Amino acid sequence: MKKQLLACLAVLGLLPIHAQEAEVFWLGADISGTPEQEAIGVVNYTTDKQPMENTALMKEFGLNAIRLKVWVNSENGFNTPRHVLEMARRAQNQGMEIMIDFHYSDTWADPGHNNSPKEWLDLPLEVVKGKLAEHTAGTLQLLKDNGINVKWVQVGNETTNGMVWPMARIPDHMEAYVELSNAGYDAVKSVFPDAVVITHLDDGYNRFLYEYVFNAMRRMGGKFDAIGMSVYPYWSKRDQTTKEAVTDIIDNINYLSKEFDCKVYIVETGVAVWLPEEGYDFLSRLINAAMNDTDGNCPGVFYWEPTSIHTPEGGGYSLGAYESFMPTKIMNAFKEASEKLKK
Repeated sequence: MKKQLLACLAVLGLLPIHAQEAEVFWLGADISGTPEQEAIGVVNYTTDKQPMENTALMKEFGLNAIRLKVWVNSENGFNTPRHVLEMARRAQNQGMEIMIDFHYSDTWADPGHNNSPKEWLDLPLEVVKGKLAEHTAGTLQLLKDNGINVKWVQVGNETTNGMVWPMARIPDHMEAYVELSNAGYDAVKSVFPDAVVITHLDDGYNRFLYEYVFNAMRRMGGKFDAIGMSVYPYWSKRDQTTKEAVTDIIDNINYLSKEFDCKVYIVETGVAVWLPEEGYDFLSRLINAAMNDTDGNCPGVFYWEPTSIHTPEGGGYSLGAYESFMPTKIMNAFKEASEKLKK
């Protein structure tokens, strides 16, 4: 009934735009590893042991958004613009919105590995800005030309310590970091003017880190539409079973959204797959708190690679939500949140 009333008010023009947007909450996942899994014959299953393609699986669990990473000249042959296009097609065919995550590297980019693409090394800043803009706009134009709409774009992945090392490493080269971020921002807007451009850091518990980077961005004219954060109790040395593991994140989100006047997305999270009960509880509390305790300033929670390979013997990635190609209870947190959103 509430949604019907809001829809009527929106049609009549009596509901502010921000109130209309606040009704949409995004339940998402990064499943960029799907093409690589499929290349070695991996098949994932539903809770009733039915084989299913990964974007359809995510839809089955109530997700409404997919995040996809892209590398410049991929070292392993995956995460190329071609793979991104194929995965985006599948997701869009499921009615899901798309987030593109530019790593600006030939391989993984994170706080400990944000190395420049090899072909950009030793080039001057102005040339690298052009290369970065060309890569960004070119990838997005490929998607647009093939009928893909992109709702969000990350300009860099977990850029806690900068990106395109060593040129734009933080703290030594903050100005270069801001200039490259702005080049990416402008490139995104040249193709998708309405896309939300996200600057993404790790360790969402660390308020000092976010203040440091975003105050510098603000001081130096850095451009961003939203903040993206990674939330991993495991990597932040937090006990995911405690109430504080969620409370501290929500407090930080509320502070940052007010201080920097923008939305804050949880663009990556993950829990210990070998503790499915505790992981389900944490993820449920995190999603519910983001939905209900942030005044709409955290519009989405994205899980990182829920279907990543993990075996009971400990093989594979340990912070996914599948074990032996079957969903654990962790995935129920998404399904239950999706059902709540329908009411």
